[in-house]
Amino acid sequence: MTMEKIPFVSFEAVQRELDCGLRDAFERVYGREWYIGGEEDASFEHAFAGYCGVSCCVGCGNGLDALMLSLKALGIGQGDEVIVPSNTFIATALAVSYVGATPVFVEPRIETFNIDPDLIEGAVTARTKAIMPVHLYGQPAEMDAIMAVARNYGLMVVEDCAQAHGARYKSRRVGSFGDAAGFSFYPGKNLGALGDAGAVTTDDESLAARVRALGNYGSDRKYHHIYQGNNSRLDELQAAFLAAKLPALDRMNAERRRIARRYLGEISNPKVALPTVIEEAECVWHIFAVRCKERDALDAHLSGLGIQTNRHYPTPMHLQGAYTSLHIPEGALPVAERISATELSLPIFYGMTEHQIDRVIDGVNSFEG
Repeated sequence: MTMEKIPFVSFEAVQRELDCGLRDAFERVYGREWYIGGEEDASFEHAFAGYCGVSCCVGCGNGLDALMLSLKALGIGQGDEVIVPSNTFIATALAVSYVGATPVFVEPRIETFNIDPDLIEGAVTARTKAIMPVHLYGQPAEMDAIMAVARNYGLMVVEDCAQAHGARYKSRRVGSFGDAAGFSFYPGKNLGALGDAGAVTTDDESLAARVRALGNYGSDRKYHHIYQGNNSRLDELQAAFLAAKLPALDRMNAERRRIARRYLGEISNPKVALPTVIEEAECVWHIFAVRCKERDALDAHLSGLGIQTNRHYPTPMHLQGAYTSLHIPEGALPVAERISATELSLPIFYGMTEHQIDRVIDGVNSFEG
């Protein structure tokens, strides 16, 4: 008998449950014959701003652009420094580089994978203009402490919320703390489009207007260009798909939390370190990341049991070819390097069956190394 494969991620249950709404969204946009900057964009932006607890949302092409446009709209550029976590997806640092600024890497707490607020102050220089905390894997960063450092040094804060749609810190949604926040709606995200898409959230209406203009060729109205802008707009079709999915997001996040509670309560292998959730945070578990010194062997063990896993991120940013110009040697950021060498992501997605969850738990617990 062939063993059922457990995928790392599956969209089957989401697509099945939301099928009618998604098809209706397509037909509505197709029939209207208006594909960029129309009613669907405006409707989703209004709904998502309300969901996040902010006054403004500006759709754009993807999550990287959302971060880059936020920095650009805040006036950050050549000669400036932006503090970012040493452990995150490279898009966080690329956004800083794209505006001409320099990313300054600060180590995370290994238990949470997120930037350690206690280390941020030591990285501040006269050139520091902003902090970009990442709510990695759906776990909120420690925003009270981060915002306190920002206030003390007069720094701006841009949240990277690409993996944390709906997460809360002390009852507030992420994306509502900083001067601005960038979201990705890549299909694999908790709130995913059916292609690339992103958005910026903010409570600053003038900042939102700059972001919108910058993403529209620097134009505040047709053929009137006030900035050297980019082409990064949320198209009507993706906005309509996202609007159809948004009402189900909290329910689907709740199911991810239920699966994570089972993992946290029932995985008991001493060789495997489980993630820690910070106090007063509501994680949405975009990724369930564990650490194991024998990560490759654990990966092979689970693969042999038909359980697909992933590695986030096997080479830290400072050791990537893209950032050799920063001249950061191996060993300089040991926490990020340790995470990269030991992290393994277990399957967690809406629609996992109890049998699949049981198999993942049993598979991890049966690992002997």
